[in-house]
Amino acid sequence: MKSDNSPPRGTRDLLPATVADRDHVLAAITEVYRHHGYHRIETPALEDIGRLTGGQGGENEKLIYRVLRRGLAEPLAEGVGLADLVDLGLRYDLTVPLTRFYGAHHAQLPLPFRSFQFGPVWRAERPQKGRYRQFYQCDIDIIGEESVLAEIELIEATVAALDAIGLAGTTVRISDRRLLAALAEHVGLPPETWDGFFITLDKLDKIGWDGVTAELVESRGLAAEAVGVVRTQIERLKSVPIDSVVDTLADALPALAEQTLADLGTTIAGLAPLAESSGSTWEFDPTLVRGMGYYTGQVFEIVHPDSASSLAGGGRYDRLIGRSLGREVPACGFSIGFERIVDLLGGARRGEQVAVLHESEVQSAEVLAVARELRAAGRPAAPVRRRGKFGAQLDRLTEWGFTSFVHLGSRRDPDSPLAERSLGEQQNR
Repeated sequence: MKSDNSPPRGTRDLLPATVADRDHVLAAITEVYRHHGYHRIETPALEDIGRLTGGQGGENEKLIYRVLRRGLAEPLAEGVGLADLVDLGLRYDLTVPLTRFYGAHHAQLPLPFRSFQFGPVWRAERPQKGRYRQFYQCDIDIIGEESVLAEIELIEATVAALDAIGLAGTTVRISDRRLLAALAEHVGLPPETWDGFFITLDKLDKIGWDGVTAELVESRGLAAEAVGVVRTQIERLKSVPIDSVVDTLADALPALAEQTLADLGTTIAGLAPLAESSGSTWEFDPTLVRGMGYYTGQVFEIVHPDSASSLAGGGRYDRLIGRSLGREVPACGFSIGFERIVDLLGGARRGEQVAVLHESEVQSAEVLAVARELRAAGRPAAPVRRRGKFGAQLDRLTEWGFTSFVHLGSRRDPDSPLAERSLGEQQNR
């Protein structure tokens, strides 16, 4: 009986052409990040379950894939709980593993440390279009820089990376968790409710103000009057031009710390020159929260007119590394939505690959010589035997990730130059 060869729900097999697209996008991003001084690291897929469930992952902690301890006896003894069965989990992001990594290796790392990570993460999502249970994240972080120079540098590098892969015309949205905390305090929300308030407010784009209000009042028990004041203040601040944000915030929230205002002003001023060089725009968005519980300062996202969701997001998380190291270390990070970006580009950024298409009567020595000649010139090349209808085979070559081909027939003069043709041009004829 034929078995079901489908991958598990929420995961995907990636064909060669798709992987070629992804590799090309990653190479462009990697080049930009290296140019900005970031060092690539790798961390394990598995982390201690206590670290993953430390209360800083927001809603993602409900989506952890837990791993059973080794050596469990069957049947299980009566009264055995989940904590007795599980000691590890699959990482749901790259930030929590980074904090453990830095705690273990900080003595060997430069300060500040500019980290670059790329790898798979896992979340027990409900599978749907564009939402997977296994997907790749691409993160940069700066550890050890207490000023908003880190925020400016992260945003600048990420905008440059998006420009490099063809996604110019982005908008950077900026806010600050300290502002939202001051607003919560201003309307009388108890401090113990702030995390829940942030998590719910982060859903505004998805469920609107009616949904946010209902959840805050009915599910989280906040006063309807306080939630109404929050809404009024946020809607007022959302329409403020970015060059007037600092003064407006100072008037609206007199108790807001001077340092928060100064940091926001510095970030806005530092990003201003990029608007001319990159074509990106900037806006202050007080509804921007970011769902993770570990953010402590400025938060930011990048959006693009061709995408309904953000392409990148991040912020400052000064207290997270202290849990691993035993002392506070300033940190700030930015994550690119790699899967979303690849889908948005739609295969338009594939790397070069040449097919050495040869008839069956062509000698292997000649085929290998042509392939070696291309490779020596720095051109990725692979021999492919001619089969079937010519046009159909060219279609298959495109599907497999090839971008051009040379055709070797039995009558070819070995002293004549190779005639290379683009697959795209050939198929349009």
